[in-house]
Formats: sequence, structure tokens, C-alpha cells
Amino acid sequence: MEIFQIVILGIVVLVILTVLRETNPEMAIILSLVAGVIIFMMILPKLSAIVEVLNTLARKSRLDNIYFMTTLKIIGIAYITEFGVQLCLDANEKNLASKIEIAGKIIIIFLSIPIIVALMETILSIMP
Repeated sequence: MEIFQIVILGIVVLVILTVLRETNPEMAIILSLVAGVIIFMMILPKLSAIVEVLNTLARKSRLDNIYFMTTLKIIGIAYITEFGVQLCLDANEKNLASKIEIAGKIIIIFLSIPIIVALMETILSIMP
């Protein structure tokens, strides 16, 4: 299972980082970033499989494709934002991490406006 590979990679990198942070902090940051990217690349096939299953379910349920795609974009932005924030925090860049987090939230709100409008219109059409 991939989780064992990911955890073992994480533990090995953690041990190396513990030693490396004392002698070469710049290299420790680079190693941490590279390890994060490698782990992200390891899970990408799983993410694409999830998207395919959800896409199939959306087609079968005859959901409007625009709402489904928007929801997927929002989920993707949330994960990418969190990944970027964690990379910044690993590099001790808390200010940059908070700016990325705010940007991700604003983009998510912007993308969700059509869904909110459609929901409000549906609710108003049901009410007498």
C-alpha cells in the first residue's frame, strides 16, 4: 500500500531533516519541499481516480455539469492552497503562508457565487 511508502519516506526525511537543520538549514528547507512534492506526486493517481468516479456519478445523476466542475475546482483549490501553506510553514514563512491561505479562501468564495445564487433562486422559487 502506498501509505506505507509515504510514511516511510516521511520518517526517513524527518530523521535527515533533524540532523540537517543543525548543520545546513537552507538545505533542510529544500529537502522538506522536495519531499512534500514527491508525496504529492505519489497521491496524484489516486486523486485522478477519485475525480473519475465522481464524474461518473455526476453524469449518472444528471447533475448540471457546471456545478459539478465548480465543486471539483473548489475542492482542488482547497487542497492546493493547503499544500502551499504547509510548504511555506515548513520553510518558516508564516506571513507568506497566511497570504496564500487568504487568497485561496477568496478564490473559493468567488467560484462558489454561482452555486450560492442558484441555491437562493431555487429556495425562492419554492417559497410562496
